[in-house]
Amino acid sequence: MAGAFATFEGHEQVVYGEDADSGLRCIIAVHSTRLGPSLGGTRFHAYDDEEAALVDVLRLSRAMTYKAACAGLDLGGGKAVILGDPDQLRSEALLRAYGRMVESLGGRYITACDVGTTPADLAVVARETRWATGTDEAHGGSGDSGVPTARGVHLAMQACAAHRWGSPSLEGRHVAVQGLGKVGGRLVDHLLAEGAKVTVADIDTGAVEALASRPGVEAVDVDDVLAVDADIVSPNALGGVLDERSIGQLQATVVCGGANNQLAEVEDAARLHERGILYAPDYVVNAGGLINVSDELGPGGHRPARVERRLERIGQTLSEVFVTADREGVSTEIAAERVAEARIDAVGRLRGIWLP
Repeated sequence: MAGAFATFEGHEQVVYGEDADSGLRCIIAVHSTRLGPSLGGTRFHAYDDEEAALVDVLRLSRAMTYKAACAGLDLGGGKAVILGDPDQLRSEALLRAYGRMVESLGGRYITACDVGTTPADLAVVARETRWATGTDEAHGGSGDSGVPTARGVHLAMQACAAHRWGSPSLEGRHVAVQGLGKVGGRLVDHLLAEGAKVTVADIDTGAVEALASRPGVEAVDVDDVLAVDADIVSPNALGGVLDERSIGQLQATVVCGGANNQLAEVEDAARLHERGILYAPDYVVNAGGLINVSDELGPGGHRPARVERRLERIGQTLSEVFVTADREGVSTEIAAERVAEARIDAVGRLRGIWLP
């Protein structure tokens, strides 16, 4: 197979959208709707070129399919990217034009926040489409998804500890946290509350200084954090940080974080497996945000108690992934895909390609 269909192989639909007046250029990728309408955030980013944006949206939308399946949600995987610097291009006109692009898909894609977009942005997008979640609470949405995402990472880390050391407790464990944004910063709070020792790093020196003064926290340079002699390394910044070089430097025996696409390439899962490092697949770990925004679609709208119950599934699914990996002698990344595909095959065959 050659041409565009080879590039988009495995995706149901890829849509390019442009509104010259507002400066909008976007790509919406629908990977699968076998379990339900695709849901995934909108990333607003100044990509090097259109090819880089396309690669990103295709990878992210595929991961969303597996994320929704592993989280037990009746949703498929999709993602969108807006090309450009949000600090320069963000405007009501652009966001509303983007909302109309989303609306044109008739509900096959439901959008939410991602890097470069905020709940306030989604409230503007929602003025033009019914298919926007993750708006701020003032507009009836579920608000900042960083809160449930960090909680989900914490629960995932406890599942890793239970599998590796026989107890879910993180008390006394040393965790190196890379990235102190909406997820990483809150994760540190959870870890300290449980009695863990924490090493932190971020390019934002202000975020580091705010945490480094707390008991049980030390700071290191961003370039050194993955190589810290810790029990657990937790990537919570942008993706691609686990490559042949960084994996060779890891001293931790567990990797569990909230960043998307942590593996730089497919082979990196095997590299972690060969070194005996327990890797928690990121799309299982960071499903808290998806669980939170998808709950807005449930009966009665967003319900925090219902979200908390669903977050507990993250640890349960990870345990299933680890058992599958051990039983079949494969990396945890392959095991997670098998767990997700088993649910998609069992339930998805009932639905086929989703139509509104």
